[in-house]
Amino acid sequence: ICFLLFAVLYIVSYFIITRYKRKADEQEDEDAIVNRISLFLSTFTLAVSAGAVLLLPFSIISNEILLSFPQNYYIQWLNGSLIHGLWNLASLFSNLCLFVLMPFAFFFLESEGFAGLKKGIRARILETLVMLILLALLILGIVWVASALIDNDAASMESLYDLWEFYLPYLYSCISLMGCLLLLLCTPVGLSRMFTVMGQLLVKPTILEDLDEQMYIITLEEEAIQRKLNGISSTVEYQTVELERELEKVKSKKTNLERRKKASAWERNLVYPAVMILLLIETSISVLLVALNILYLLVDETAMPKGSGGPGIGNASLSTFGFVGAALEIILIFYLMVSSVVGFYSLRFFENFTPRKDDTTMTKIIGNCVSILVLSSALPVMSRTLGITRFDLLGDFGRFNWLGNFYIVLSYNLLFAIMTTLCLVRKFTSAVREELLKALGLDKLHLSNNPRDSETKPSANGHQKTL
Repeated sequence: ICFLLFAVLYIVSYFIITRYKRKADEQEDEDAIVNRISLFLSTFTLAVSAGAVLLLPFSIISNEILLSFPQNYYIQWLNGSLIHGLWNLASLFSNLCLFVLMPFAFFFLESEGFAGLKKGIRARILETLVMLILLALLILGIVWVASALIDNDAASMESLYDLWEFYLPYLYSCISLMGCLLLLLCTPVGLSRMFTVMGQLLVKPTILEDLDEQMYIITLEEEAIQRKLNGISSTVEYQTVELERELEKVKSKKTNLERRKKASAWERNLVYPAVMILLLIETSISVLLVALNILYLLVDETAMPKGSGGPGIGNASLSTFGFVGAALEIILIFYLMVSSVVGFYSLRFFENFTPRKDDTTMTKIIGNCVSILVLSSALPVMSRTLGITRFDLLGDFGRFNWLGNFYIVLSYNLLFAIMTTLCLVRKFTSAVREELLKALGLDKLHLSNNPRDSETKPSANGHQKTL
């Protein structure tokens, strides 16, 4: 069963990566082999990430199915042993991908072989292994020094000698904490950004708008720019590039207007408001659950993500409202994951990290796979820490040291609720702020963060002026 699930995830991940991977030109055999090996390792990592994302919803729905049909012959394969095994495998493969496979793929892709050795695959593998050993020693030294500074006693130093039972789970606990902090930064931004993304994907209702008039204006503008392009000589390179950019923008606007014009009345007036209301409801429920979890943390010790053993798989429902509550938890978990990915690529630091169809280098694919692995591995921990679900973490996911710290968990919940609320308030009050600035005459100072206010405009001498 584990093999079949992973095989399906691997096939789906392979098609996703090949969709974005840059189509290779005519390469040498050696480079082609290296790229193929890196592609397989990246696909394995993305499949593990998908498994880590689906693990918590699969466990929740399996628990409800076992409660509803305890004696059914056809679901005997779905038991606590399988769920525990999946959690342990997900934790093991996450460690393997994060600390071995992805560093190997990156160094193998960048390696050329040591000077003086015969060039080839063996020389590149040798250089990659040496780099991995040096990286492992560096990480070991950093964690050793950090542990000595934080907890300087003989027991903690001796426990670091136990590589398998303590050191790797401790190191993965640190990575998970970093992933949860990254989710804390990405998810509130993604929750507010989801409204804009869905607004771009769906057709907005036409209220007091004349689409025919807008189409006529856009067509005239496109023809005017095209005539300018035809009249400019190829020697004026700057003006040609600027006009081509303007032409692309006008064409994209024309395409959007054509799509809005072809859309049916149901799609314009019903789907868009329904989706926006649904997003608002899901976001509000998430913030409400986090606020309730903060109250539980203050009055009940069992609300901590680490400490309660739980009733076990198939013994009791994890939700107060039974199957409906479990379905709501699964929807919220997927919504938070999609929002965190949207927020991750919306941050300015990771904007250039966004993969593009048929134009993404292998190095960038490796970086994206590592980032998604960190986010997906931290998602079950974040969902349990925020109180989205009461499912107790199984396997090595429940051994994280920081999950037992009351102040870290409480601060995490408070920061998430405050940051999400501020992002939503900023999102829905941006139009009001723009009108207030215009009414006060402060719009010329460009105090808003609207990207339209900071557009670059070419001046007469050919230079760009940006405020």
